[in-house]
Amino acid sequence: MRKILIIGAGRSASSLVKYLLDKSVEEKIQVIIADISLDNCIKLAQNHPNSKVLELDIFNELDRKKIIQNADIVISMLPARFHIDVAKDCVFYGKSLVTASYISDELKALDKEVRSKGLVFMNEIGLDPGVDHMSAMQVIDAIKDKGGKVILFESFTGGLVAPESDNNLWNYKFTWNPRNVVVAGQGGVAKFIQEGKYKYIPYHKLFRRTEFLEVKGFGKFEALANRDSLSYREIYGLEDVLTLYRGTIRRVGFSRAWNVFVQLGMTDDSYVMEGSENMTYRDFINSFLAYSPSDSVELKLRHYLNIDQDDILWDKLMELDLFSKSKKVTLKDATPAQILQKILMDSWSLEEEDKDMIVMYHKFGYELNGKKKQIESNMVVIGDDQVYTAMAKTVGLPVAIATLKILNKEITSPGVQLPITKEVYEPILKELESYGVRFNEKEVEYLGYNPFNLGA
Repeated sequence: MRKILIIGAGRSASSLVKYLLDKSVEEKIQVIIADISLDNCIKLAQNHPNSKVLELDIFNELDRKKIIQNADIVISMLPARFHIDVAKDCVFYGKSLVTASYISDELKALDKEVRSKGLVFMNEIGLDPGVDHMSAMQVIDAIKDKGGKVILFESFTGGLVAPESDNNLWNYKFTWNPRNVVVAGQGGVAKFIQEGKYKYIPYHKLFRRTEFLEVKGFGKFEALANRDSLSYREIYGLEDVLTLYRGTIRRVGFSRAWNVFVQLGMTDDSYVMEGSENMTYRDFINSFLAYSPSDSVELKLRHYLNIDQDDILWDKLMELDLFSKSKKVTLKDATPAQILQKILMDSWSLEEEDKDMIVMYHKFGYELNGKKKQIESNMVVIGDDQVYTAMAKTVGLPVAIATLKILNKEITSPGVQLPITKEVYEPILKELESYGVRFNEKEVEYLGYNPFNLGA
């Protein structure tokens, strides 16, 4: 039996493990699941005869090296910052590695040694990054193959709540790491290019600069810019592209309401609030508002941010119970972001019967034979339940498929890499379609980025 080692048994690993166990008999593989939580491993293994579970502290070097040495290929589903130790062990023992995370500079530095050993270190093979790379490159390569030149590329992805589970005014629930949602966009400026003009959005303006898009059957969405779109020009071979813009999808109205938290400073994670464990939610909000001997917290907030009482934005804030005098933070030495996360988890955690939804949207503008053309492509995936979520499916399945194809020598190009070559993306996208992860493409009239000629 060939051994596939999966390090990390979090929520995104459910579909990954199921896929490999379903293939284990015909592919003659044993799936070894290792995590600090043995219970998580046991839940994922489901007593399958071709599974094995191990309790692993990733910082225990002897144990980590031992299980990597005995594997035929390794999948790291750990947080990105922990990949490097696993990667170095894989290089030392000559094992190929698959992750769903962005390639770090530390990982990139291993490329020469990885190539010299003929190993495949496939990264960014989850959802975003991952499915976005593969689906984009498939269209970009097809345009280039027929002699076209790409002049516009926009790409947006969102982890959302499914329509049937969408029952709050924010049209949002946490479908992945809540902390990442709260601090999203911080630590840098959003950079992109539109119609040949470089554009920059600082964090404090990010949530008031949104684009709009529509997906047939699912309605309207808004998208806000990701941090650095410019780096993808080289990755996608679009050095001369006039518009390149990548972003995050939310339902219309979310960003305007979220901007209240940004403007108050409630998403800040850089300092600790005094006496946070004894604060009520109302105290927390009041901490960011000016002192008044007479005005209520509600009135101060409305005046400070010019929110009318009949504005739907106000209803969204009230729905979160932000002004509660009885609910306490109970977190000691907490940052504003940590406190906000706790408050939001009261309202935005998925219920047992809730389902999540992934939406991905691409727009390609190109020139061919002197004419400008445009392609729109979108993908919508709805989760099955709380275990086999849309997020787990779209992250885990590409990882699993790539792993098996590397193990079977169907993907062989060595090096620390992304899934942007035909050798990688064509078979993976084709197989994903059989699991309901498919894109709908259509040719539309070319509008470019700025159809109303409103200037640069």
